Amino acid sequence: MTFAELIPIALKLSIVLLVFALGLHAAWGDAISVFRQPRLLVRSILAMAILMVAFVVAVASVFDLRPAIKIAILALAVSPVPPLLPNRQRMAGGSGSYAIGLIVAAALIAIVLMPFFVAVLGVYFDAEVHMQFRQVAAIVAVSIIAPLAAGMFVRYVAPEFTERIVKPVSMFANVLLVVAALIVLFNISGTIWGMIGHGVLVVLALFTLVGIAIGHFLGGPNPDDRTVLALATGTRHPGLAMAIASVNFPDQKVAVLAVVVCHVIVGLILSIPYLIWRRRSHAARVQP
Repeated sequence: MTFAELIPIALKLSIVLLVFALGLHAAWGDAISVFRQPRLLVRSILAMAILMVAFVVAVASVFDLRPAIKIAILALAVSPVPPLLPNRQRMAGGSGSYAIGLIVAAALIAIVLMPFFVAVLGVYFDAEVHMQFRQVAAIVAVSIIAPLAAGMFVRYVAPEFTERIVKPVSMFANVLLVVAALIVLFNISGTIWGMIGHGVLVVLALFTLVGIAIGHFLGGPNPDDRTVLALATGTRHPGLAMAIASVNFPDQKVAVLAVVVCHVIVGLILSIPYLIWRRRSHAARVQP
């Protein structure tokens, strides 16, 4: 196995370990918390799976974008929330329980909706595009459900051991993610620079900002829930978006990867002001 082949494995492993670390913090009640709040669940689906997808389709139709950019933003729009979400929610004072429950709900919903949305992409691009139910279920199970359940199980059977390993596991996963992402970024830097003048940054900025606005508006009366849904709607799981592109658009794989990497970077940068605002608002509410 070559070094180049190890990098994608390292990226996938880092995401699995991040989700496992989340499970070490979570309880069963956190995982099913969204399903106990039907109105919040409906608003979450409306924000992430309906309005955001409709917005991205409109953007892809209005702007004269390269095919790889269209493929990437549409694939991102139909992918569930990323495993980094709960950590960012805690930074902003958001509800950790809702964040974890939203990951589980979005993952299960993705199994049902992603094959349909990918078929819609095929109609949009007039191409033979598909993503079978079992393919989506396998990706979601391996990257989200299984590691989260494993972390929760370890926490349940060995709480003291969990306290000792949670920080090292989380730190190792984050370091592995950063190192692997930097290597990927370096290898595809030429492709990224080649897209800068073709509207990719504007489109990705709109993706993040409009997603945050939609999620914040539909988050409901609880301010902390608004924070969670805003950040969830403005970001997506890069691994699942890349899986869609790899299966259906192999000739655009590298270019789509470049757009997805840009999405992660742009999303992190543009969400900073929102994170600061929500953290201050949360601190002001909880002050005695």
